[in-house]
Amino acid sequence: MSSIHAFSFPTPIRFGPGARKLIASYLREQRVARPLVVTDHGLAALPVFAGFMRELGEPDAAVFADIEGNPTRSQAMAGAAAFKDHRADAVIGVGGGAALDVAKAVALMGVHDGDILEYAWDHPKVRPIVAALPCLVAVPTTAGTGSEVGRSAVISDDVTHVKRIVFSPALLARAVFADPELTVDLPPAVTAATGMDALTHNVESYLSPAYHPICDGIALEGARIAARALPVAVHRGHDLAARSDMMMASMMGAIAFQKDLGAVHSCAHALSTVAGLHHGLANGIMIDHVMRFNLTAAAPKLAELARVVCAPGGEHGSDDARAQAFIDWLVAMKRDIGIPAQLGQAGGAHHIDNADLPRLIEIATADTCHRTNPRPCTSDDFRRLFEAAL
Repeated sequence: MSSIHAFSFPTPIRFGPGARKLIASYLREQRVARPLVVTDHGLAALPVFAGFMRELGEPDAAVFADIEGNPTRSQAMAGAAAFKDHRADAVIGVGGGAALDVAKAVALMGVHDGDILEYAWDHPKVRPIVAALPCLVAVPTTAGTGSEVGRSAVISDDVTHVKRIVFSPALLARAVFADPELTVDLPPAVTAATGMDALTHNVESYLSPAYHPICDGIALEGARIAARALPVAVHRGHDLAARSDMMMASMMGAIAFQKDLGAVHSCAHALSTVAGLHHGLANGIMIDHVMRFNLTAAAPKLAELARVVCAPGGEHGSDDARAQAFIDWLVAMKRDIGIPAQLGQAGGAHHIDNADLPRLIEIATADTCHRTNPRPCTSDDFRRLFEAAL
């Protein structure tokens, strides 16, 4: 083997019920005096957030909570302005993927010039990250994106709604406090959608043809954990063991997908851009449709996933039969936790129909995630995938 591969898993994580109570002592150790807490508008209004702020203790903390929906350029830049106005020396991201991605962008733009989208990896004149970022602490309150352990921030353009990715190891949190107690009151629908995001990360990273056996092992175990825990977390939200398992599966999926993702995510990014569909819900709707498309190119790996998730019929038979058992398991599991089978059942402000197909196909084809799909995916393939899912 002639290629040299770089592996890195450096994020310090404190994991378990009550982990959030360790943050105050950590901030003292780091000599943080003026943190900016970045969260979303909905979470900021809840008693759990007020309790979190009390537990921070002594620091002179300010709150930036102007985040709703997908993370956007305007949110990131407003947060950076709040960081500077507060003369902050640290950023604490508290929330789901949107809040954590904005927190990373705030840490970056709090000490850099220009516009956040100028730091996106695909910008024609991408700016380098030259200054050391302030201490960044990540506290997830959902179990889906795994953004707390990721080295990227996904930020949407306010005008085009196209998602742009700022990617750098500099964006890794200095410390992660993963406390499953913060997720027990998530509604079933949110638990299901975010959980499907975590499962999709594990599945797609495992199926990616890129070489990374370390990520393969993490992804398979993450899928196994999510398969067992997600239905329990949806139906019995206060089951702390299931909530803990889903938080772990979420982090494992985000660690594993440094190996890259696939066509499910390209579809989901298009659906979020065109219709504002929740990212995890979009993944959940599209995953079995894309897995059917992948079957001819990835039957052995899909068969292994069938075994890992204990799909009926997943232990014996041909690779093709076991791969089909995994897809059948996905369909049944989605039905059990309330994820729609088709896009037309998704609801929301924008009903997705045939008129949306050209734009969906355009965005999905331009998206980079499908470049590591196990089966090459053309614009005609995306058309067929979206048509099958309508």
